[in-house]
Amino acid sequence: MTETDLELQLRVWKDLAISKQILMRAATDALKLAPDCSADELQAAMEAALARAAQADIAVRKAEEQSKAAIAAADKKLDDAQRALSAAQSANAQALAEQQKLEQQIQDIRNSNAQATADLKARLAEKEREIKSIHATLSDTPQNVAKKLKALQKQKKDEADARKQAEEQAATLRKEKKALDDRLTAMQAAQDKATELVTHYRELHTQCETLHTQLSALAKDAAEVPAVPALDTVLLEALEKAAAPAEKKSATKGKR
Repeated sequence: MTETDLELQLRVWKDLAISKQILMRAATDALKLAPDCSADELQAAMEAALARAAQADIAVRKAEEQSKAAIAAADKKLDDAQRALSAAQSANAQALAEQQKLEQQIQDIRNSNAQATADLKARLAEKEREIKSIHATLSDTPQNVAKKLKALQKQKKDEADARKQAEEQAATLRKEKKALDDRLTAMQAAQDKATELVTHYRELHTQCETLHTQLSALAKDAAEVPAVPALDTVLLEALEKAAAPAEKKSATKGKR
């Protein structure tokens, strides 16, 4: 072996020794060990670091699973809220249509009663004129008195029949109005439930964002953590606005 070969080997071994020292120094610095620590101490520290890394990976995976479950639960609650709102809006529209129909029926009955009252007054006026004519003709004979009594009894019977018919119609209207009020109350409860679900969904989304932030801090690469879906504020505001008119109407009704 020539002297040149020996120098080359010495230079290679020297470079290897320097590289090993650099690696050892970097490892001890990273593990916060003394530069002159033993190989056993370095190995124990590296095994502990690897164990901590493995535990961190397990914690990240567990947190990711919890985040996915929370997001799925939030999506399900939002779907339930949307279905509840659709049902409440449909029932509300139907109830409003029925209320308008009932109000029209009430107005028609009032108009009919007013016309019947006017007709009855006209008939009574005609009867009075007939009675006066008969009285003038018969000059209060017993027969004339009997006819007057008979006409008066018929008049009272007509008035009693008209009052009875009006009372029956009013009772029917009250019954229909009570049924409509019960349906409106049920719809209000459904809309209140939709508003409560919106509030829960907002809170759950906030929790998901907090978990996402914690996962990003624990993960080696924050890009590996799935992003939390954006909050659909337009839909949530639509749900809240849909419930607001019913709440305002209920408050006004309570003041009355």
